[in-house]
Amino acid sequence: MVTAELNRHPTVKWAQSADKLFITIDLPDAQDVKLKLEPEGKFFFSATTGAEKIPYEVDIDLYDKVDVNESKASIGLRNICYLVKKAENRWWSRLLKQEGKPPVFLKVDWDKWVDEDEEEPENKLGSDKDFGDFDFSNLNMGGGQGFDADASGKDDEIDDDSDTEEEPSAGGEPDAEDSHGVETGGKPDARA
Repeated sequence: MVTAELNRHPTVKWAQSADKLFITIDLPDAQDVKLKLEPEGKFFFSATTGAEKIPYEVDIDLYDKVDVNESKASIGLRNICYLVKKAENRWWSRLLKQEGKPPVFLKVDWDKWVDEDEEEPENKLGSDKDFGDFDFSNLNMGGGQGFDADASGKDDEIDDDSDTEEEPSAGGEPDAEDSHGVETGGKPDARA
């Protein structure tokens, strides 16, 4: 019995700015990763995953031309990120050259998405979407490593609700009060 090898498609998320595309391929533990980007906009990805070496593939034609030399890729433990520089600084009406409904594995990356009319002007410094000097070779996309939950300071906060209950006095027993709220110990309450 001969079975045809059928490549599956991983989830591909994308977003754009006027000059860049952000493409994220969600494929944990990808092995034998092959990425190819051509100036005319041809984007090809293939990899295997799991002990069974299940093949995955993406082969799409991007809407317009790209600058291959200024584009960068990062292969992480959970996904593959590709920062693609557009050949022309302009917004694309869609990701793919072909019109119509996009493939089901292609999704908008709302975490990176910026509307065209909300994009920062190019001359404004400090734009958080500029990855121009970002070193993708050191990017750890696996998460969790090197993160110390205590470093955030959230665990160091003291719960101040504890002072609503009676606290023991120096003798270890709560101060005795009669039913009218008058202290029977004869000493003024130092906590008030």
